[in-house]
Amino acid sequence: MDLTMEKLLIELRQPLLRWYRQNARDLPWRHTQDPYPIWVSEIMLQQTRVAAVVGYYTRFLEAFPTVEALAAAPEEQLMKLWEGLGYYSRARNLQKAARRIAELGAFPCTPEGLRALPGIGDYTAGAVASAAFGLPEPAVDGNVLRVTARLADDHGDIASPAVKRAAAEAVRAAMPQAREDIRIFNQALMELGATVCAPAGEPACMLCPAAELCLGRKRGTAAQLPVKAAKKPRRVEDKTVFLLLRQGRVALRKRPAEGLLAGLWEFPNVEGTLDEAAAGTAVESWGLTARDWRSRLNAKHIFTHVEWHMTGYVLEVTGEGPAEWTWADAAALGERAVPSAFERYYARARQETKEESQWDG
Repeated sequence: MDLTMEKLLIELRQPLLRWYRQNARDLPWRHTQDPYPIWVSEIMLQQTRVAAVVGYYTRFLEAFPTVEALAAAPEEQLMKLWEGLGYYSRARNLQKAARRIAELGAFPCTPEGLRALPGIGDYTAGAVASAAFGLPEPAVDGNVLRVTARLADDHGDIASPAVKRAAAEAVRAAMPQAREDIRIFNQALMELGATVCAPAGEPACMLCPAAELCLGRKRGTAAQLPVKAAKKPRRVEDKTVFLLLRQGRVALRKRPAEGLLAGLWEFPNVEGTLDEAAAGTAVESWGLTARDWRSRLNAKHIFTHVEWHMTGYVLEVTGEGPAEWTWADAAALGERAVPSAFERYYARARQETKEESQWDG
């Protein structure tokens, strides 16, 4: 354990708790000790900004107010409510875990029991155990790693498991004694990292309860911390996407059950960047005939490890297409979970099918 970091966190403990109680953002999951909504919020917040989560969180709990409701939810409804949050495996693991909890008859109240659930690792187990049950478990995310690195002037690579482990041990050792303080200690460290000791630009040291303790501030290194090894360049994949329109409906197909965006709806697409002639051949291979090529629509989407560069064609067709496809009108399209990777095509498809249905009416 980093004894310097532990000592500094212990000294910071009371000033941090006072600061948090006076300055914390008013977020809905901070008004409950019920493990279910706390857990939902933590899963949603993984790799997603707080501002983007609040609306999703409210709608999700309105649809699934209990863990049993989530366990019994149709997958299509779950995916539609998650649409736009990305990392859809989180939603599937959430439901798998809900079914396990429903079978158990109660929410696990120990870190070990929480970690045994699908999709829950050390961070989420610590966050739920502390906020819901008042257990002195650390929850170390990127915000906490940034705070601890600057506080202790630690130049270790925060992507390193050893550095993460040392930070978690230091946070555990600094946990307060009172249960009401334990419930907010992890949140206070995360809040400090999100709002004051922030990642972009200079940290707002004059607003920070750690200002008089922080070695990074005293030594002038805070803005250069934390240290994190450069990521490998993302792989680029070229795709050609087809908005195939037929009598006011657009073609959709489901992605494979495993892998990226598993089980979600997408517009038919093929690998590579096709010119119009090659795109026409692809359309014919699906048993369709192109009647009217309306427009070309390019887009790009960035995932964690891959970029999609997409060339899209909007065209009117005749024919049935493959048996596994569905042809969705505006209403049916609105009910399908189409990932945000296809956002530009989805918006155009909604426009095309809505206009066609109005014309037919």
